Amino acid sequence: MEKVFLSLAAGALVLASCVSNPEGKKAETADSVENVALSDGGSELTVDTALSNVEWTGRKVSGQHHGHVKIKSGELTVDEGKLVGGNFVIDLTSINNLDLEGEYKGKLEGHLKSADFFDVENHPEATFEITEVKDGAEAGAVVIAGNLTIRGVSKNITFDAQVEESSDTALKATADFNIAREDWGVSYKGQADDLISKEINLKVKLVAGA
Repeated sequence: MEKVFLSLAAGALVLASCVSNPEGKKAETADSVENVALSDGGSELTVDTALSNVEWTGRKVSGQHHGHVKIKSGELTVDEGKLVGGNFVIDLTSINNLDLEGEYKGKLEGHLKSADFFDVENHPEATFEITEVKDGAEAGAVVIAGNLTIRGVSKNITFDAQVEESSDTALKATADFNIAREDWGVSYKGQADDLISKEINLKVKLVAGA
C-alpha cells in the first residue's frame, strides 16, 4: 500500500511539473548592448498607440491566460524604405486579461501587476530600444535586436519580425516570440500543483506614421 501511495505521489509531482511553454520561437537573449542602430538620415515616424499593442499569453498546468497591454509611445526610423531603428514604451498599468470576467479577471490582473510578476507600482513601464536590424531570408522578413527593459532589468533580445509596409511616411510591422520571464526577475513559480510556464509569448503589432 505504501508503495502504491508513493507511486501515486510521484506521478502527481511529475504531472504538476509538466507545464509547456506557449507556442512561439524563443528570442535569443543576451546582456544589453550599446545602441548601434543609428542612421545619419531617414524619417522619424510616430507610433500610433491606438493601432499598436502587445498581446501576451502565459501557460500553467491547468490551462492558460491571454490578454494585451497598451503601447504608450514610440518612434521608428525608416531609411530608404527600411526600418533601421526606433523605440517604444509599454504601459504595464494597462495589463488586461481577455479570457476571464468579473472577480477572477480583476484578481489575475492585480496579481500580474504585483511584485510577484511585473511590480507595476515600482516599474509602471517597460521599454524596447532597437539596436540592430538585419534583412531576413524572405521579402518583408527582418531580424530585430534590441534592449528590452522590464522591472529595471535590461536584456538584449533578437527575434524575427515581418514588415508589412515600410516607407518614408508609414510603417507596419509584427513580431511573435517568447521570452523567459525569469531573465527579467519575474520568477513567481505558481502554486505547487499548478506551476506556471517559464516563457511568455508576446505578439507585437506596431503601426507608425509621419
